[in-house]
Amino acid sequence: MGGFKVQGKDEKQRKQLLEDAKAVERAGAFSVVMECVPASLAKEITESLSIPTIGIGAGLDCDGQVLVVHDLIGLLEGFRPKFVKQYVNLRESIEQAAKDYIQEVRDGLFPGKEHIFK
Repeated sequence: MGGFKVQGKDEKQRKQLLEDAKAVERAGAFSVVMECVPASLAKEITESLSIPTIGIGAGLDCDGQVLVVHDLIGLLEGFRPKFVKQYVNLRESIEQAAKDYIQEVRDGLFPGKEHIFK
C-alpha cells in the first residue's frame, strides 16, 4: 500500500481487515502485526483472535507493541509518523562525534599515545 496511510477507516476496509486477520489465523499464523490502523479496529481484531496481536500505530489494546529502534533513538531526521515516539536524539550526538573524530585525525591528535601499542 505504501506510505503511512491509515487503513481500515471506512466500514468496507474494517470488515476486510478483520476477515484478513481471521484468515491468517486459520492459515496457521502465530501472530498478527497491525500498523496504522484505528485503535478501535485493532481492539476488535485483538478480541476476535486467539493469537497475539502486535501494534505499531494501532493503539493500546494490542497484545504487544513495536517501535522501530531508529525512531525510538532519533537516528533519522525529517518526517516522523504520528505513532512514533522519539525517546532521545542520538543523531545529533553521533553526528558531532563523527565530526570530532575527523577533526582530531586531521589535526594529528588521534590516535594519541594512549591509543597505540609500544
